[in-house]
Amino acid sequence: MGERAKLSDEEQQRRRRAIPEIFPATPFIGWLGLVFDRYEPDEVVVRLPFRPELTNDGTYYHGGVIASAIDTAGAAAAWSNHDFDKGTRASTVAMTVQYVGACKQSDLVCTARTVKRGRELIFTEITATDAGGAVVAHALQTYRIV
Repeated sequence: MGERAKLSDEEQQRRRRAIPEIFPATPFIGWLGLVFDRYEPDEVVVRLPFRPELTNDGTYYHGGVIASAIDTAGAAAAWSNHDFDKGTRASTVAMTVQYVGACKQSDLVCTARTVKRGRELIFTEITATDAGGAVVAHALQTYRIV
C-alpha cells in the first residue's frame, strides 16, 4: 500500500477553519447552543447562552452542562491547529474540572488554549467564567487525535 499524499497548507487551513461550523452542527453541541466567539490557532472562546432548562433550579447551570461546554472548548482548541495528516479520529482521554464558582443566570464563557501538542495527545487548559468574567471552573484536558 502506498503512502498517502500530504495535505497542502491550504487544505490544512480549510479543515481547521471548518471546525466552528462543524461542532455546532452536531446533535448534542447544537442542542446545547454553544457559539464560537473566537477561533484562533491554539486559542478558542465558546459561549453558552443562558437557558433555564440547562440549570438545576432555573438559576445556576448544572455542573454537567459546564463540563460539556469546557470539554467542547478544549476539543476545539486541539483541532484549531491540528495537522490533519496525523488523523481525524478523536476523543477526550481525560479531563479534570475544578468548580470554583457558580454561573447565575448568565452566559457561560469558556476560554481554551493548547498547552502542548504531542504525537497523538494534545493537552489543553480551559477556564469557564460567567459573562462578567467571574471564574466558574478551571479544567485540564487530554485530547487524542489519530
